[in-house]
Amino acid sequence: MTEKEVRAWITGRLPDDWFTEPPEVRFDRDEIQVIGRLPQPELGEEADAEDRALADRSRIEAWREETRKSRIRIARQAEQTLERTISWGARCGEEQAMFTTLSVPVMTRLRLRERRVLDTLIAAGVARSRSEALAWCVRLVGDNQEEWLADLREAIDRVHQVRQQGPDT
Repeated sequence: MTEKEVRAWITGRLPDDWFTEPPEVRFDRDEIQVIGRLPQPELGEEADAEDRALADRSRIEAWREETRKSRIRIARQAEQTLERTISWGARCGEEQAMFTTLSVPVMTRLRLRERRVLDTLIAAGVARSRSEALAWCVRLVGDNQEEWLADLREAIDRVHQVRQQGPDT
C-alpha cells in the first residue's frame, strides 16, 4: 500500500468524534503511528500555563482509557490488513503523549570513522550506548533535513505508482 492508501485506511477506521482534525499518520515497514489532536478542556480565566498543561495531560490520559478497546480492535485489523503494528498518540494543547510505541532493533555495519562518531557522543555524555548515539544521529538528520526527506518519500511513492501502472510480469 502507498502512504496515501495507508492514511486513508487508518482514517476510515477511526470514529469521527475522536479528534478535532485529521490525525497525523506516520509509518515504516514495522509500525504505524496515529497521533490525533484532542479538544482542550475549558478552564477559567484564572488558570495559568501550569494548570492548562495539567488539564491537557489529563485529557490525553482520559482519552487513552476511554478508547482502549476500540484502539485495540483497530490495531488488530491493521495487523491483519496492513501487516504492521499501530502505535497511538494524542495531542492536547502543547502536550503530547505516545502509547505502546515500538523500539525495533536495526542491524548496521559501521566503519571506524562512523564508530568514532558514535563513541565521541558516548564520551561526551550525549548518549549512553552506540545504539542510543545512532538513534540520536538519525533524529538529528530527521529534524534538520525534513524537506529533503519529504521529497525522497514523494519520489518513492511516485515510483510505486509507476510500477503499478506498468505491464504485468
